[in-house]
Amino acid sequence: KLCEGILNILEKDTKTSCQVACLEALRILSRDKKVLVPVTTKRNMQILMRLAKLDTVEDPLERASEFPVIVEALKCLCNIIFNSAVAQELSLELNLAAMLCSLLEKCKDQQFADDIKCFALRLLFLLSLLHTDIRSQLRQELQGVQVLTRALESSLSVRWTEEYKAAEDRDRPPLSLQETDCAIEALKALFNVTLDSWNVHSENESHQFRYMAAILRHCLLTMGPTEDKTEELHSNAINLLSNVPVSCLDVLISPSSQEETDIKYNGMNMGAIQILLDFMEKRIDKGSSYREGLTPVLSLLTGCCRTHRNIRKFIKAQVLPPLRDVSNRPEVGTTVRNKLVRLMTHVDLGVKQIAAEFLFVLCKERVDSLLKYTGYGNAAGLLAARGLLAGGRGDHWYSDDEDTDTEEYKSAKPNINLITGHLEEPMPNPMDEMTEEQKEYEAMKLVNMFDKLSRDELIKPMGVRPDGTMAPLEEAVSQYHTNKQDSSDSD
Repeated sequence: KLCEGILNILEKDTKTSCQVACLEALRILSRDKKVLVPVTTKRNMQILMRLAKLDTVEDPLERASEFPVIVEALKCLCNIIFNSAVAQELSLELNLAAMLCSLLEKCKDQQFADDIKCFALRLLFLLSLLHTDIRSQLRQELQGVQVLTRALESSLSVRWTEEYKAAEDRDRPPLSLQETDCAIEALKALFNVTLDSWNVHSENESHQFRYMAAILRHCLLTMGPTEDKTEELHSNAINLLSNVPVSCLDVLISPSSQEETDIKYNGMNMGAIQILLDFMEKRIDKGSSYREGLTPVLSLLTGCCRTHRNIRKFIKAQVLPPLRDVSNRPEVGTTVRNKLVRLMTHVDLGVKQIAAEFLFVLCKERVDSLLKYTGYGNAAGLLAARGLLAGGRGDHWYSDDEDTDTEEYKSAKPNINLITGHLEEPMPNPMDEMTEEQKEYEAMKLVNMFDKLSRDELIKPMGVRPDGTMAPLEEAVSQYHTNKQDSSDSD
């Protein structure tokens, strides 16, 4: 009854202060799903859309006194659409997404409209999250990628020095809280709209994604008002970069000019890549929520390294520098390499796979190089999954530049345990003092134990086929015999 009474008042022309008070009350009530039935009708949704200036497509935003009403109406719509499936269907029928895009265009050159812009972006994010048809409508009919990209560019106050390169002002103050929130909402909405954008089919699409990636590079180099807000901003930028086709990610690095003092490699400015690496290490150190917090940045870095040689070489120099001290196991220590190797045996399969894949790509998908840095025990899971237990390399092509081993590694190499990946002191052989009968007894005892475990189906003995894939032991052995006979020169 209270909701219906408030909406009846809002339908009439009342004072601005009365409208704000009514909308504030409705915003609080709309958090409760049980009271939304009278609110989620076409008539009542249209009342709120009228107050949010979503029904007047042509009229500009001129009266600043109306801005608090617009903001409160947008907040109400956010709550209602988030909590009601009926409202989500009505928003498609009422063409709410198109009206929100129009409202964003009106905010572009309007002072003091940041709050309106922020909640319009949040509403677009919710619509694109909760309704796949609206996501398609934004992408195909409403040029939503362009509209949202312009909103993001405006929130970050990007200034261009050349195509795909934004000006880097080192003395620029951090973004305000309002600017940061606007940018975050635009990033989240863009993420939904650009899902499944791996394939670029036209030159125009390629330009749009490169333009977006250049803005995201600027975003990574921008600080928010607090450390937490900066991390949230960068996290959403990384999520969106994961949707950008890898061929368009070359704009993350650019030729370095003389006046720039950022991190350089082969004459390229690597500032954004260094921020991605720092972000990755920070998420590893956090020690929780790896799937949500760590896998996006690891996946992004893996894609960049696989496609762009300069990025791969820069990251490898940081993550897998030439080995000198091999006295400790690869997973023991505080370096980035140690932390990533520990993740190769993580309980979460997705985290384990992407960490191993990242290191494998840094090694140019060469098995011998991966084993050098990680040890066979840590790499076995990836090699089994890729059918590379017999050695070799992956399918992707990389440049021919070779790694050079340090003198320390070369001298220690003969004594390195290939399983653990570190230098071990020679251990006494426990069988040296055994007689032949004792050795035979222990061997048979071990065989019987394995036989019992196998017959009880607690374990299944496996072998490696000639092609490097796993197979039951009998099958693997028979294939080796077959190959041997086929290659024999005897008559």
